[in-house]
Amino acid sequence: QDKLVESGGGSVRPGGSLQLACRYSRFTMASYSIAWFRQEPGKGREVVACISGNQGATYPLDSVKGRFTISRNNDENTVYLQMSSLKSEDTATYYCAVAPLGCYRLDESDLDLWGPGTWVTVSS
Repeated sequence: QDKLVESGGGSVRPGGSLQLACRYSRFTMASYSIAWFRQEPGKGREVVACISGNQGATYPLDSVKGRFTISRNNDENTVYLQMSSLKSEDTATYYCAVAPLGCYRLDESDLDLWGPGTWVTVSS
């Protein structure tokens, strides 16, 4: 069964860093775009970053530009989200999802497989 599993979440102080990982189960997913989303309690889901199969990265969320970096290692079947200079407003559950139509088609109906999420808390 195809699946995505996120890891690396936790609690960190403002200004700190975390690296999230999204491991996908099938090596053929290496050709698919994979996106990171986040959702704060009581709010809608927002796109954080996306990476294509050929390593092209996009950051639709202005508030994370320059602080977050998405990358992938297809040998490890993993997409990473390196988060630095974390702020309290980065607190959320972070999810990854397969975007079979690419990084410019990220509406919910365009997405395929989702992971269960990993929680990130930024607090002093």
